Amino acid sequence: MARAPLARRVAELRPTAVNRVLAEVRGVEAQGKSLVSLMRGQPDTATSPATVDAIQRSLRQGRTGYADNQGEPHLREAVSVKLLRDNGLRYDPAREILVTDGATCGIHVALAALLEPGDEVLLPDPIYDAYASPIILWGGRPVGFATRIQDGRFCFDRAAVEAALTPRTRLLLLNTPWNPVGTVLSRAELQAVMAFAAERDLRVISDEIYEMLVYDGRVHISPASVSEDAKTRTVLVNSLSKTYAMTGWRVGYCAADAELIRAMLLGLQQSSRGPATFVQDAAAYALREEQSAVRRMREEYQARRDVVLSALHGIAGVQPLVPEGGLFVMADVRGLGLSSDDIRKFLLHEAGVVVIHGAAYGAGGEGTLRVSFAAGGEMLSRGLERLRDGLQRLSDRSRKERP
Repeated sequence: MARAPLARRVAELRPTAVNRVLAEVRGVEAQGKSLVSLMRGQPDTATSPATVDAIQRSLRQGRTGYADNQGEPHLREAVSVKLLRDNGLRYDPAREILVTDGATCGIHVALAALLEPGDEVLLPDPIYDAYASPIILWGGRPVGFATRIQDGRFCFDRAAVEAALTPRTRLLLLNTPWNPVGTVLSRAELQAVMAFAAERDLRVISDEIYEMLVYDGRVHISPASVSEDAKTRTVLVNSLSKTYAMTGWRVGYCAADAELIRAMLLGLQQSSRGPATFVQDAAAYALREEQSAVRRMREEYQARRDVVLSALHGIAGVQPLVPEGGLFVMADVRGLGLSSDDIRKFLLHEAGVVVIHGAAYGAGGEGTLRVSFAAGGEMLSRGLERLRDGLQRLSDRSRKERP
């Protein structure tokens, strides 16, 4: 019996870069080869014991029923307190905050509320590739704008954003700290891009999940905080996954004007009742408790970052970029004379180490590799040893092949 065809929009979707590489990794492991992964952005630090205690208390108290679909009021209040404490932003917990099943869900419902079929969403290129699919699912089109490496960091200017603008442009999606490249957008950079958004009347979705993982004394600045107009046009999206090492808990939040939050809640109600009540109780505790564990985690990841930078130093044709935030070092490997994907495959099959090629995140990432320092200890040491060995072999080969 003939089956009904699948929806056309599904044909435009593709697995994320991580999932595509994982499929290849499983094939290599099935052949009996031992691999070390420096690929994923999952912190290996444990959720704080106090937060675990909080969820256990909630369970013992029978907090296992349906949650408020907008988010438990005390969690929305905790988010409001956090946003004022850390970002200098005031949002009404009753009307301007929505609790979601992680930041991915928040982005999805924001796009649902804002996109019409054919609308375009501007994003820097390269950027986290999982943004493209929900844009497409809601009938939009992701449009990358050009970035460049300057003074050891990825950046962009107003001219690049303006060059990508068309009459169909509706949204601008930003990610700071910027995954995968590690740039923390400065206040001046954000003021420029938000002024552009104001002139062109664009809404802005701001993904801020790495906000606490910023290094060398930097401070994360939310685009919503640079002006009152910026706040009115920004959807702030965040989660507890990275800051509190709670990736599997699936709890996040959005903050925006009340009208948009109402629309996003309508979208959320069609597919989710929100995170479990006991998870929300623990999340509220994590946001309110003393934040020394977050500071210690930031210090640990900065130390790991520096270990990666040291390991990649001195290889001809390889230049590590110093990340200002996040969990990844981007290595500029253009000097090796191969595509970033060819280098990734060589490292996988010949050196036994898993990384992601920069081109997986857009054409602007070609010539780079993304190296994760989310895992530490022996895993990081063994992975870096293999990575350095593989890159050195490619470097030696490149020098021999030069005329």
